[in-house]
Amino acid sequence: MQVQLRHNPAFTVARCVLAPGEPLRVEGGAMLAHSAGVRLESKAQGGVMKGLSRSLLGGGSFFVTTYTAPEQGGWVDVAGMLPGDTVPITIAPDRPFFLSRGGWIANSYGVEIDTQWGGMANLFGGEGGFGFRASGQGEALVSVYGAVDYIDLQPQEVVTIDTGHVVAYDLHIQFRMRRAVEGKSIQSMKSGEGWVFDFAGPGRVLLQSRNPEAFAHWVAQMAPSDTPRQGLGGMSGLFR
Repeated sequence: MQVQLRHNPAFTVARCVLAPGEPLRVEGGAMLAHSAGVRLESKAQGGVMKGLSRSLLGGGSFFVTTYTAPEQGGWVDVAGMLPGDTVPITIAPDRPFFLSRGGWIANSYGVEIDTQWGGMANLFGGEGGFGFRASGQGEALVSVYGAVDYIDLQPQEVVTIDTGHVVAYDLHIQFRMRRAVEGKSIQSMKSGEGWVFDFAGPGRVLLQSRNPEAFAHWVAQMAPSDTPRQGLGGMSGLFR
């Protein structure tokens, strides 16, 4: 599979170019278009229990669609739900990755996607304690909210990242979760930060420049409150 990106970084579309007979697994709802002759098969990947686990715990869809290119090859266009970038992550047998909840949109056939516990930091950060483990050999495509940033940590190098901005990380990397202000919940609340990751190298971490949970909270605050609507009878006094 070859990945061609366009409209990036704000509204990225990833074109997955497939060799003859090559399959591609795509998250439900992520496909925009595909070339003629591409065959589709939608099912609960790995069986009903794995489909339920992926849907209820990982934040994905119950069904995963497999697109298979015809004899002349083909392509499938995919994109994420929120505006932002889409990036391929190279997965190797000795380098699996954790993909945060809601980020995975597609993967080449040599990559396996399973539900993975991501730590209590994810849970308290509002992203859900589970995400996806990408293992095997090939490419996994993830969407980010905003622009993507990469941090490649050297041995013993440490970085602190807000949980809502973490997109993916090398599963061999060391990390812990803590409050933004350690041991002081009130101070963490005052700072506007909740829970953070401390990552220690070596390893790679992918970040998104915007926080989906913070955006959802802002939208909820700005939305008009649900007030009872008055019928014409309730307004009749205005016209007397």
